[in-house]
Amino acid sequence: MNDILIANFYQFTRLDDLAAIQEKVKNCCETNDVRGIVLLAPEGINATISGTPPGVMNVLNLLKSDPRFFELTWKESTAEEQPFRKIRVRLKKEIITMGVPDVDPTQLSGTYVKPKDWNELISDPNVIVIDTRNDYEVEIGSFKNAINPDIQSFGDFPQWLNDHIDASKQPRVAMFCTGGIRCEKSTALLKQAGVREVYHLEGGILKYLEQIPEDQGLWTGQCFVFDQRVSVGHGLEAGEYELCRACRRPIHLSDKQSESYRKGVSCPHCHHQTTDNQKARFAERQKQIDLAKARGEDHFSD
Repeated sequence: MNDILIANFYQFTRLDDLAAIQEKVKNCCETNDVRGIVLLAPEGINATISGTPPGVMNVLNLLKSDPRFFELTWKESTAEEQPFRKIRVRLKKEIITMGVPDVDPTQLSGTYVKPKDWNELISDPNVIVIDTRNDYEVEIGSFKNAINPDIQSFGDFPQWLNDHIDASKQPRVAMFCTGGIRCEKSTALLKQAGVREVYHLEGGILKYLEQIPEDQGLWTGQCFVFDQRVSVGHGLEAGEYELCRACRRPIHLSDKQSESYRKGVSCPHCHHQTTDNQKARFAERQKQIDLAKARGEDHFSD
């Protein structure tokens, strides 16, 4: 039975009282035993929270009582176990770091395409379909024939767009990401550059996987998520991946068969990128995690 409700949401809206919002949200989450990550910045909010359905709804209702979040929507999924260890409410410069000043999705952004209409759009050979996520996310799943920019962080994406998309040719561009937030900024950037036809998947991959049956979908593989589920598939069911605690990349069962894999210490992605001293530290950390679990306790770094 899935007793834990997970809500994923964001909203671009101007905020000038971040510390006050931080305190209210943190107190409400703690009171309702809701955990997760909430990011607040002058440009808005970005969060994934989890807990009992009534607890999560209490937090969402608190936010929606603020006129700036009145139109807040969220994507829901469930889990049998709590995917977060604690609640973190952090103040940031951006709710998704792009590093380009003066990009404001509330003023200029692409055209939303609903999941039910997405297949038709990206099947058009005249549409350039771009996955805006990081390389390790794309590696475990993406839409068929989508372009992989092969970036290590979203901050690299503006330069990739500048190098590969010629606004003077007025291309038709469709972009997608996990929940939609990265596309809000990237479509705004392209529109600002003068590209007229820019589209993005409303609700992101998560909404698509929630609404589109697998036998009707153009998605292949799993979708990386930033909690202890690591990945999800169609219907937002937890996927087959785990997280390498050394490099934070998703690893499959086949990766765990490699000689380069040591739980909490290394995987095929990072074995040759870390020093012996680092591996020794990781091994000691994993030892302490295992000891804490044997005592029935949570380890702070797990």
